[in-house]
Amino acid sequence: MLKNKLTLFIFIALVVGVITGYLYNLSVIDQYNQKITTADANIKAIDTKLVEMKDTTVADFKTLKTQRAAEVKVKKENDGIREDKLEGFTILSDIFLRLIKMIVAPLVFTTLVVGVAKVGDIKAVGRIGGKTLLWFLSATLISLLLGMLLVNLFKPGIAMHIPLPDSHLGTEIKKTALSLKDFISHVVPRSFTEAMANNEILQIVIFSIFFGVATAAIGKQGDIVVKAMDAIAHVILKITGYVMNLAPIAVFGAITAVVAKQGLGILSTYAIFIGEFYLSIFLLWLIIIFAGYLVLRKRAFNLVSNIKDAILVAFSTSTSEAAYPRVLIELEKFGCNNKIVSFVLPLGYSFNLDGSMMYMTFASIFLAQSYGVHLSVTQQITMLLILMLTSKGIAGVPRASLVVIAGTIAMFGIPEAGLGLLIGIDPLLDMGRSATNVLGNAMATAVVSKWEGELGEPKELDTDI
Repeated sequence: MLKNKLTLFIFIALVVGVITGYLYNLSVIDQYNQKITTADANIKAIDTKLVEMKDTTVADFKTLKTQRAAEVKVKKENDGIREDKLEGFTILSDIFLRLIKMIVAPLVFTTLVVGVAKVGDIKAVGRIGGKTLLWFLSATLISLLLGMLLVNLFKPGIAMHIPLPDSHLGTEIKKTALSLKDFISHVVPRSFTEAMANNEILQIVIFSIFFGVATAAIGKQGDIVVKAMDAIAHVILKITGYVMNLAPIAVFGAITAVVAKQGLGILSTYAIFIGEFYLSIFLLWLIIIFAGYLVLRKRAFNLVSNIKDAILVAFSTSTSEAAYPRVLIELEKFGCNNKIVSFVLPLGYSFNLDGSMMYMTFASIFLAQSYGVHLSVTQQITMLLILMLTSKGIAGVPRASLVVIAGTIAMFGIPEAGLGLLIGIDPLLDMGRSATNVLGNAMATAVVSKWEGELGEPKELDTDI
């Protein structure tokens, strides 16, 4: 009953947040948005004139540069005022997300150590890991391929007709490229406390696996560690129950801030792209649930029902990390063995971001269409494979999808400045991506549990959530 009430409160907060955000946008934020839009238009007009001028020593050129600097100042000032006006709402979601991040790292560590120690045999860990990675790689490939196929079918960028920008124009988003050194430094921890402090899930997983295997290897002395870790994990789950009671307030704050800042007008401006993206997300959901049904049968639908409030939290806050503790609890209630859950779920948060994967090919090819850059089938498949590699293990990077896209599109002659088309609506798209990531990871964990013969009957846990 309490769980159903929480889901209801989250949904109500979602609706109230949209209405409040819309009203706040009209009454307070819109005046600053108009000034920012006007400044943007003026900057673009000045940039066009600057590019056309051949002689940079004439007085007109210096005048235009001065005018441009003034417009940039106006834009920054109004952007700062707008953020200050939204601070009261964003702080609600910030508090919740900080509390969740406070929980995630110790929860991953304690549950994974217990899980690996209970598995005991390093061969069993390898077997479970192999099955997990097989599912993850298959899901990633399908998600990327689906995004590529649907964006070619819908062609949302064709109607944009944007001229190619000059090479000096760009965005503030830093690009990322595949680097073996960077990948290894991101995966392998140099300090466990640093990994915990930065919530580097993949690094925590690596250390936890070593710790768990070593704990199992020392025999009876290890039993003391396992009992202690298990007790700590239950304490953290109890804290999770307290934190989750704040979820509706966080949802209200996050949604209100997004709608107030962007306004509902942005939905009409990008209606085609947003609509087709969410239709693609819906199709990906059907594929994930169908794949789960092939293994879990009717219980796949029960799983989706059990995690609906976790999905709502991820959707509203635009981060799948916010749903992690809740998903972990629901999977154990579903009947998954805790040693499987604590092993597969944290790995999924680095390697199995289905929604983000689909978005990367969808958005990259959308930008190519917008600028009229033709990509052959071979180039698109190459892009898909590059994204498959460069996207792994960067879940902790802010605006991770945009960062990876920025590092990929330049390889195919797509202007980096095109990311400006996505920045404004990225928070709206990130909601769908985050919710899909939660569904994909929950389904993957349940499927691996079934494959290992570790999926029991549903059970009740004393977590007060």
